Amino acid sequence: MKQDTAIDAFAALAHETRLAVFRLLVRDGPEGVPALEIARRLEAKPSTLSGHLSILKRAGLVTATRRQKEILYAPNFAAVDALVQFLLEDCCGGDTKACALPVAPAQGCAD
Repeated sequence: MKQDTAIDAFAALAHETRLAVFRLLVRDGPEGVPALEIARRLEAKPSTLSGHLSILKRAGLVTATRRQKEILYAPNFAAVDALVQFLLEDCCGGDTKACALPVAPAQGCAD
């Protein structure tokens, strides 16, 4: 992952509503959640939420899939994994034995 891409991802998450949306999507998993359901669960205005979803999608953190008349949003676990790898690529100077990660990689969520 390039630094500019990582910065875009962090900027997209650096907002209370977008972070809440992203966490909701991660909890629900790869099947996705309809935009109106996200708005209902977060008690957000659909018109405002639309802009937040667009920012997350543009940053590559979520995907959008049309299902009939609704759009399902889901976390892009590959992008999350790439972001984590970007953060840890220089961990302990490359000594993988010294770098004990406290959490499983994001890609495990998509399995």
